[in-house]
Amino acid sequence: MKTLKPTITPSGRIINPIIHRIMQRGIVIPAGPLALTRERKLDERRQRALCRYYIAAGSGGLAIGVHTTQFAIRDPKVGLYQPVLEIAAEEMSRADVTRAEPLVRIAGICGDTRQAAAEAAQARNLGYHAGLLSLAAMKDVTEEELIAHCRSIAAEIPLVGFYLQLAVGGRVLSYSFWRGFADIDNVIAIKMAPFNRYNTIDVVRAVVEAGRDDIALYTGNDDNILIDLLTPYRFKVNGIPIERRITGGLLGHWSVWTKRAVELLEECHSVVSSGGDMPVELMRKSIEVTDSNAAFFDAANRFAGCIPGLHEVLRRQGLLEGIWCLDPAETLSPGQKEEIDRAYNAYPHLNDDAFVTEHLHEWLSG
Repeated sequence: MKTLKPTITPSGRIINPIIHRIMQRGIVIPAGPLALTRERKLDERRQRALCRYYIAAGSGGLAIGVHTTQFAIRDPKVGLYQPVLEIAAEEMSRADVTRAEPLVRIAGICGDTRQAAAEAAQARNLGYHAGLLSLAAMKDVTEEELIAHCRSIAAEIPLVGFYLQLAVGGRVLSYSFWRGFADIDNVIAIKMAPFNRYNTIDVVRAVVEAGRDDIALYTGNDDNILIDLLTPYRFKVNGIPIERRITGGLLGHWSVWTKRAVELLEECHSVVSSGGDMPVELMRKSIEVTDSNAAFFDAANRFAGCIPGLHEVLRRQGLLEGIWCLDPAETLSPGQKEEIDRAYNAYPHLNDDAFVTEHLHEWLSG
């Protein structure tokens, strides 16, 4: 595997240049779910199978310990934060032996500054390259205090910023916040998931006006995935037009039908590199992907069943045994199963069931 000289930021932090290059290019990063037994204990065999599936499907990395993995893994009574990160790290290390480039390892980080710093150090010690920093636990502090918090965590591990939508615990973050965030040296990427075009533009403009062409832009807007990947964002800085694009995605939606997600990202990259017009067929697929996401994420019920919905797709494929979550009350919403049925019937070309069936035995063994 080719090695490059590490990049030293002005603050002295080391950013892995290979990981930086991969993130800049744009890759599929599934937000990994949690595999549980009927007794709601960690199902290690299926947790490993999920990692193997994502890697075999062509993902460029994995995000673990994030919203899709369930924040309750951090509860001391549950104690699953480190075990699930360790399992994913082991599977990525095993895969990296035969790969031309490493898989990008991203750990979810949340809580107040003390908790987040501890999680960042834990993830770094387990070999993770960056931390996806959730600010959901800090709704009542000022944006200046949030920036200080982010700087503290960036001292522990390179950051992937995270604009989380309001419906699942996020808060409105102004252009000024993102402009300040973009001034933090140890930021490697930003995942934009406000499900809001105005907010998404704020983030991109802030990064452009900060002069940070080294911060990779990733979509987390599950309601607008393909259009995000195909849209040029152009702003004038000192009278000079600067254009940036969202090059990859870190998405809960991409934790299912992942092989098709990889193919769609490659298709988007091909269109962008050719400089041609956006094909009508891709615009059509964009709506199909969003409609599927509405079923999986339970948009009709303000995303109450988003995690069980993803579990249900993985259960149908045989990757999970059931849809169990750590919270027994967290399950499919009324009518959600029927919506998933509808998505399967309407868009059979978007699923990767045949691929999973072909390889499921090998992923579940060993």
